[in-house]
Amino acid sequence: MSRSTKPAKPYIVVFCEGESEQAYTDFLRKEFKDVASIHRPKATGLFDVADSKYKKDTKYRDYAEVTDEVWFFFDVETKDIGAWESRLKIINRLRSLRKDPNIKIRLLMTTGCIEYWLMLHYEMYAPPIQTVADKTRVINRLLSKEPLYKKGDTAITAKIARAYPTAITNAKRTVSNLLQDGLPGIEDTDERNRWLCQKCLTFSTVYEAIDELNIPLAGGTIQNVGDCFD
Repeated sequence: MSRSTKPAKPYIVVFCEGESEQAYTDFLRKEFKDVASIHRPKATGLFDVADSKYKKDTKYRDYAEVTDEVWFFFDVETKDIGAWESRLKIINRLRSLRKDPNIKIRLLMTTGCIEYWLMLHYEMYAPPIQTVADKTRVINRLLSKEPLYKKGDTAITAKIARAYPTAITNAKRTVSNLLQDGLPGIEDTDERNRWLCQKCLTFSTVYEAIDELNIPLAGGTIQNVGDCFD
């Protein structure tokens, strides 16, 4: 499909690691429906899934030319430290699917578990989040704020997500605080993202996507092909 000459809402496709990321994406789709057209696959899956879909699935391949951004919404964990280079190859392939400008690839990363990003909707804190025990403590802290929370619950996730302005402020601090640990910069670059993925210190960059939605994004070419698709 070729790009329309008529401006429209930016077209964004989001690949989610788990059902909680999907629930949060659905909140963003509804919250920012007037400024962006956000879509996600029905199934979970990240880089390999995206690579396969844009190579083989016409519902993705045919819309590549009108896709403004592709987001990956996932946890940063020590088990994935060695995966950066293969992921970067996929990122670069996806960027090149559209020319002038390329597709923007955005990494919505949170250390350890998405519950840490959700906790930032309530307060600023930056505990270690790599072991099972670390993650359990974060989840329990979230449950102390929202006892009805469970993974993938759309309604409860939306309830938490409405405090995203607080989360943005807190998450920005988690990233800027890492400058003292050697973070090469706070801007969204491959160099920065490599460092974040390989150091696995405590942070979240999910705020960057919401900041862009608040601008709103520039460009955009198409609006309606369904909210979720495979």
